[in-house]
Amino acid sequence: MTRQTRYRGLRARFGVARWNITPGLEVCVKNWGATDRWFANGVHRPLTGTALAVAEGNGSPLILISLDLGWWRARADVDRLRLALCEALSLAEENLIVHLTHTHAAPLLDSEPPAEANPEATTGYLNTLEQACIVGAKEAVADLRESSLLFHHGSCELAIHRDFPDPDGPERFVTGWNPEEAADSALVVARVFDEDNRTRATLVNYACHPTTLAWENDLISPDFPGAMRELIEDATGAPCLFLQGASGELAPAEQYLGDPAVADRHGRVLGHAAMSLLEMLAPGMSAMDYDGALESGAPLALWSPAKGELSETVSASAPGIDLPLKDDLPSLADIREQMSEAEPEGFAYERLVRQLRVRESVGEGTSCREKIWSWKLGDGALVGVPFEAYSQLQRELRADNPHALVLNLANGNHGYLPSAPHYHGPSLYAVWQTPYAEGSLEAVTKLTKDTLNSNVEISS
Repeated sequence: MTRQTRYRGLRARFGVARWNITPGLEVCVKNWGATDRWFANGVHRPLTGTALAVAEGNGSPLILISLDLGWWRARADVDRLRLALCEALSLAEENLIVHLTHTHAAPLLDSEPPAEANPEATTGYLNTLEQACIVGAKEAVADLRESSLLFHHGSCELAIHRDFPDPDGPERFVTGWNPEEAADSALVVARVFDEDNRTRATLVNYACHPTTLAWENDLISPDFPGAMRELIEDATGAPCLFLQGASGELAPAEQYLGDPAVADRHGRVLGHAAMSLLEMLAPGMSAMDYDGALESGAPLALWSPAKGELSETVSASAPGIDLPLKDDLPSLADIREQMSEAEPEGFAYERLVRQLRVRESVGEGTSCREKIWSWKLGDGALVGVPFEAYSQLQRELRADNPHALVLNLANGNHGYLPSAPHYHGPSLYAVWQTPYAEGSLEAVTKLTKDTLNSNVEISS
């Protein structure tokens, strides 16, 4: 008998949990500088939290939490949530990733919101979120049992390149579809099966900004991941985790709208692409057995699905790296002075608020110590970065391992990581927004590749 591996994966214990994180309408949702709307008027689709726990044997679990939220304004807020989770579940720091799907139609994540944002309700939501995540993570750990995970990879054409040379203005890029540049369309999925080959969870890793809905939208929404999950969960009967990829320069062509039907259409585009890959995994078999030849009009090779051997290796590390900061970053005092002279309702003020929070997160030194989360999951990998990295990161990592799940906005969001060439030439939002100097993306990529390719623990 000849056996050939068809799909790579992991044999381990898995647990999953799902919970609702939709805020009340009294919680601020102002995430766009172009809007004067502080609060939503309704809910398009519920926001969810989903936890996946993974453990090798009786070892300490790794916990991945995916939340339908936008981005952390302050490092202290995400650090507070992570610390609470690690303490509540007795987890090492490297064993926890809190990931945001990056919808822009979700609550403001800021423990020091402006007076217009109803601070009591907005900060109260952060406290409620923390407790919900602790309960959800514990449920995922309690659900741990023997399972198998299989990976598959393909593509989806939803995302476009969004750095567009402004044809009408000064020498700059504007943030929208650039028809002259190709986008990274890579799509990686995984499916978790129990001992009876029933689906327990699915994972969809795709890089595309959820910016379908913008300043004209008045509804709380997960944007396109909501409809994508609904389609997949209806088909598989199991929770789906959407994992936002390295999407720094990627978004839908149709975006900045107020129509939730477009977000749902985008979700179905991605959902059908993901299901075409997940359906290939549906038998839960990782190998094919050659059963011999059958003589017919042609000599036919007979192959049948089989349960092959899967890797049982699970490991986690969170190596540190000192990233240089740009020389021209304004000080906190300079930013606050500019804020005192700006109109709170305008886009200029919103830019200053973001600049302030970023500067507070990285400090006022010449570099900032950051951590990169690198998990080995059998024949696959999961990498989480606390940035909005450009797709170069995932392209290089997947050149070594096509089953690498690459996550932006993991355990924080401290700025963009554009590729080095983008620091030269016309003005680009990702470059003037980021606190990190040229070469930071390349340094993070090298550290991550070294970590995943190493069999020894790398010091953090």
